[in-house]
Amino acid sequence: MANAMLQQTVGGTLQLLSNSGTHCNVGNRSVRLLPKGFKLEVEFPKRAIYSSGKRKFNVIQASTSQTSVVGPLLAPSSSDTLDSHMKSNEVALILIRHGESLWNEKNLFTGCVDVPLTNKGVEEAIEAGHRISNIPVDMIYTSSLIRAQMTAMLAMTQHRRKKVPIILHNEDERARAWSKIYSEDTIEQSIPVITSWKLNERMYGELQGLNKQETADKFGHEKVHEWRRSYDIPPPNGESLEMCAQRAVAYFRDNIEPQLLSGKNILISAHGNSLRSIIMYLDKLTSQEVITLELSTGIPMLYIFKEGKFIRRGSPVAPTEAGVYAYTRVCNFLSALLLICHGPV
Repeated sequence: MANAMLQQTVGGTLQLLSNSGTHCNVGNRSVRLLPKGFKLEVEFPKRAIYSSGKRKFNVIQASTSQTSVVGPLLAPSSSDTLDSHMKSNEVALILIRHGESLWNEKNLFTGCVDVPLTNKGVEEAIEAGHRISNIPVDMIYTSSLIRAQMTAMLAMTQHRRKKVPIILHNEDERARAWSKIYSEDTIEQSIPVITSWKLNERMYGELQGLNKQETADKFGHEKVHEWRRSYDIPPPNGESLEMCAQRAVAYFRDNIEPQLLSGKNILISAHGNSLRSIIMYLDKLTSQEVITLELSTGIPMLYIFKEGKFIRRGSPVAPTEAGVYAYTRVCNFLSALLLICHGPV
């Protein structure tokens, strides 16, 4: 999106002008940038504050948000500018559901079975990396499953900092000794990756490996829907969403939240149900609201952590219940426009 600038007119109209045409969809909104520019009509309850440049947006302060948050740069001139868009008391939390797996493709219940990504899943992970390439990342947390780890690793190949994600092996003393890095310069150019089974997908019990359609035909669509989408009813010998949430949220509170409090920017690459559980905690959703939440594979979700509070900046694009995780505010829409729609520059 070269030579673009953001401007606001007196009447509350927001204009995004571009020399090159492009088109994107955000939720149910369609935006097309024409060579001569376009007008995006947005009603502002109070004045919006922004800054602009020849090739990048530096700051967007959403007028409907109680707290100003800073948006990602679209085209930074160097890696040194990566941190300039984050205020000193703000850190980023990025959530990514892994890309399509081989069992997603085959319509099988996967759960905790460890299967890799498809070619489409690889492409989704790389595209996710493009979308977060300007957001600083200091630590990465993934589940113990390869599809989540592949997604994180592939995404970070697109990051402008070009730091190397390295999985930490703390299984025992030998693992720690054998994986030790002896160069301080190399450590500075690395990002620690911490894996935990507590971020795994929920265990689907006796459904794992079964075809979803055939299972619905055998047990009835209503029963299978109950196993998949209820909050506290587990499949046979498996976990309910409530059970998954207990371990995933506890791990987030005990291990990840302290890192955010210390000023670290965090990426979590995990699964539909473990991430739904964490989002339930972040957004204070009810058990009824969370069961309607659907997360798309490979779509990053951004939160700003500031003064002990999580501020949502981007929403999933999958179907959701209105008002739970949808583009209902100007800040969500503008954030999504910047975070979700722009491609590599």
